[in-house]
Amino acid sequence: MAKKGKKYLEAAKLVDRLKAYPIAEAVDLAKKTNFTKFDATLEVAFRLGVDPKKADQQIRGAVVLPNGTGKTQRVLVFAKGEKVKEAEAAGADYVGDSEYITKIQQGWFDFDVIVATPDMMGEVGKLGRVLGPKGLMPNPKTGTVTFDVTRAINEIKAGKVEYRVDKSGNIHVPIGKASFENEKLVENFNTVFETLLKVKPAAAKGTYMKNVTVASTMGPGVKVDPSSVAVK
Repeated sequence: MAKKGKKYLEAAKLVDRLKAYPIAEAVDLAKKTNFTKFDATLEVAFRLGVDPKKADQQIRGAVVLPNGTGKTQRVLVFAKGEKVKEAEAAGADYVGDSEYITKIQQGWFDFDVIVATPDMMGEVGKLGRVLGPKGLMPNPKTGTVTFDVTRAINEIKAGKVEYRVDKSGNIHVPIGKASFENEKLVENFNTVFETLLKVKPAAAKGTYMKNVTVASTMGPGVKVDPSSVAVK
């Protein structure tokens, strides 16, 4: 295991590793233990009581954070015909078809999210081996394969984040920047928490929210007490 730096160890002293904190306190601690000079991202890690190997327990989707992520997402839209004009009007950073497929095949990745109209997926599918490992492949479950490109772009620009359970049953989601007010981070967290509760697979047995941790980009993890979250 990599040796932790002095600043990390100093920050870690502020956190009681055996304690699960109320969400407002956990967010405050995650901000206080951020020792980077840049405006770090706060991320939540959920360990869920699901078996991702089973098709009926795979969790994937997207949610719009009420206060955004603090990051401007660059959107590439694969479309043709009238949908090109619609995507441009909605504020897409790049719009096109085959020329962008060629560019990506040549190693171009100056974008954060891809939206594709369903009639373009035959072409975009050719990029599966390149986009898949990077988590950039458009998917109907996350609202990125759609003819409603205006809505897709607006949601992404407003702070839409994707979530997907990994093979160990974990989900990692950013909830904003360390510079955000605590209340805004808590509100973003609550939105993600409620969303994951709503998509709980019927087949999941036992404790669903096994472990919830919030941390800044390089800071120590702060355990959250799930019972402290005010679910609407």
